[in-house]
Amino acid sequence: MTVRDEVLAAAERRAAALEAGDARALSALLHPDFGWTSHTGEHFDRDGYVNANVGGPTRWHSQQLTDVTISVVGDTAVLHCAVSDDVTTSGGRSASRMLMTQTWVRSDGAWRCLAGHAGPRTGAQ
Repeated sequence: MTVRDEVLAAAERRAAALEAGDARALSALLHPDFGWTSHTGEHFDRDGYVNANVGGPTRWHSQQLTDVTISVVGDTAVLHCAVSDDVTTSGGRSASRMLMTQTWVRSDGAWRCLAGHAGPRTGAQ
């Protein structure tokens, strides 16, 4: 498995943890200094991100990553992709497509997401 394959596998596990509503698995994939900026401009630290996406009014049905490119420099990787989301929020269920960037770092032998940004939306599926 190449380093790019390892990073993609970690990113897909992150999406699967969202889909499964698995807070423990999601937290384990996020670096302690994690930060995320949503497509609406909200900023989350690790605990805030997990709480906003698992166990609350948000229910992930799926997240699919396509058109993935990954650049690796040492123990840091930047993943760019298009993401298709199927999610239910307090506003109802919706499907959308948007661009996403994630920065991954190898920490204690595992790839963990340090930072991410999604958006803007490019349309519904």
